[in-house]
Amino acid sequence: MAAMMVPTSMKAIVVREHGDASKLEYVEDHPVPVPKEGFVLVKNKFAGLNFIDTYFRSGLYKKPLPFVSGQEGGGEVVATSSDAVKVGDIVAYMAMGSYAEYTLVPVDKLVKVPNGMTLEIAIAAMTQGLTGHYLAMSAHANLIQPGQWCLIYSVASGTNKWTAQLAKQLGGYKVIGTCSKSKNYDEMKKVCDELIVLDTVEGKSYSDYTSVDMVSRIMDITDGVGCHAIMDGIGKATADTSLQVLAQRGIWITFGNASGPVPDLSPLKLSPKSAFLTRPKLGDYIATRDELEQRWNQLSQWILDNQDTQNIAQIDIDHKFPLKDAQEGHLYIEGGHTNGKVLFEV
Repeated sequence: MAAMMVPTSMKAIVVREHGDASKLEYVEDHPVPVPKEGFVLVKNKFAGLNFIDTYFRSGLYKKPLPFVSGQEGGGEVVATSSDAVKVGDIVAYMAMGSYAEYTLVPVDKLVKVPNGMTLEIAIAAMTQGLTGHYLAMSAHANLIQPGQWCLIYSVASGTNKWTAQLAKQLGGYKVIGTCSKSKNYDEMKKVCDELIVLDTVEGKSYSDYTSVDMVSRIMDITDGVGCHAIMDGIGKATADTSLQVLAQRGIWITFGNASGPVPDLSPLKLSPKSAFLTRPKLGDYIATRDELEQRWNQLSQWILDNQDTQNIAQIDIDHKFPLKDAQEGHLYIEGGHTNGKVLFEV
């Protein structure tokens, strides 16, 4: 195994018990992971912050305690067991334990950062960009066709800004987006065909979906047809609307819980429109190395082709927090303040 010299202890953010952001503990003496076959050891420059990190911290999503938080990062390879990845390569990855100086990453969960792309943008494109790609291109199972309407909530958020642009530009779908008045909604008009602007829920990461008659607006925009695909990361607050505005044989893709989990649902509620429901996750859409590389190559080429044009909304790095301020970062994202990718500088 090829390797650089690495220390035996490192800085990290550890969760020892579930709860609010105060449960993120900054330590400076956590053991550095030991390199092993099938993995590479990455010295992180940045760790990405995603809303799913708050679910693991709170206990909504289960993971044995204690654990190092985070599941996305990037930096320099310092040890490798693979001929495909060399010591010194700059990579971005998705693997648990990224809020740390060093992370042990499965070889099949990382990508090399291409020439012309910054590490920050590559990390932004990992969880959020790849999620946007599989939502826009795959999760709908071709139940929507080019020229038909899709609904994407919260298009000012990191993931859904990606989803809306990819759905429109690569999928050829017509996009209805929503965003809060507190966001730069003039910029968001660039990523949608129609934008519904909503009131803000103070201190929350989602809008007030009762401030507009969503069902009437959407059915009017679609000439009474409804949406053939709905990408819904909001959860509880939008579940009823999503069901009501589906087109015949449309698909509701519920992939997040920003307002709380979707309530239990009887399959009979899908019957009036012969509708489909899926609750996907990214891991199943990059399940193999080949699938990850194929999806990453298409996404990264789209970024490189458009990053110096006016064809896409700016891929923003919203904020960089020092790693020791992880609690502040979680409060920032949970409070709905983000307008792009949030990173921890390691």
